[in-house]
Amino acid sequence: MGQVTEISWCDHTFNPVWGCTKVSAGCAHCYAETLAKRYGKDVWGPGERRTFADKHWNEPLKWARDAEKAGERRRVFCGSMCDVFEEHPTTEAQLPRLMALIAATSHALDWLLLTKRPERASAWLREWLATTPRWRVGQAGLGAAQPFWWLGTSVEDQSTLVARAPRLFGAPAAVRFLSYEPALGPIDLGAAPAYVDWVIVGGESGPGARPFDIAWARSVAEQCRTAGVACFVKQLGARPEGISDGISYRGSETKKPDGFYRYLNDRKGGDWSEWPEDLRVREFPGTAA
Repeated sequence: MGQVTEISWCDHTFNPVWGCTKVSAGCAHCYAETLAKRYGKDVWGPGERRTFADKHWNEPLKWARDAEKAGERRRVFCGSMCDVFEEHPTTEAQLPRLMALIAATSHALDWLLLTKRPERASAWLREWLATTPRWRVGQAGLGAAQPFWWLGTSVEDQSTLVARAPRLFGAPAAVRFLSYEPALGPIDLGAAPAYVDWVIVGGESGPGARPFDIAWARSVAEQCRTAGVACFVKQLGARPEGISDGISYRGSETKKPDGFYRYLNDRKGGDWSEWPEDLRVREFPGTAA
């Protein structure tokens, strides 16, 4: 799997393994764990990880050829079913092969590495760049070892932002980004715009989804606009709450004074035609106003 994705900010997904260990509140209703169990894979927690054969690993080579033929770069989200920097022996064993694959396709693909362990990511990537021979770092003519991947970390509230975002400062990456999804509380980006190029915003969806205050998205979008950081509002989630906008979710006890509710038809809140106009923001690095 990975050829086609519904994730609006990438073209493909790729996973060197399936499985992870939960580390914070944002992991509580992990969609990847639910999907893995649907396929009969018990790979969450400290136990085994699902690995893949050569056919799976060869898919990105085809994506790169297709992108090159089309004359465009395409984005690959790496880690939709895992955290590639998890401290697990199976996951760690796949990292060198993953980096070789990223290098081999870097002429046509942008690889987005998203982790909840940015301190491990930064240290590992620095070591890899320092020890990998130049001829393995990319296509001919790339030159000295340099980062050509995007590195992001997930934050769900202010506490995880404070704990994780500064770890991106100085981390080797062509682009550094934050994934504020699932957003579980308001955040103040603080100094992050000094070292972050992009912020993705999204409410939680799926079984057990927790409420998402539309004001949180509005605040982050405004902070990004002020700082000149690209912002991408992905979805408002399954339980958006925006009383000033006349938006609530089925079952909410909150309503406007006149009792009016407006429910979003998209079950993940991903149809931006249903959103307030000021939240229809889908920028990529280099496109922010």
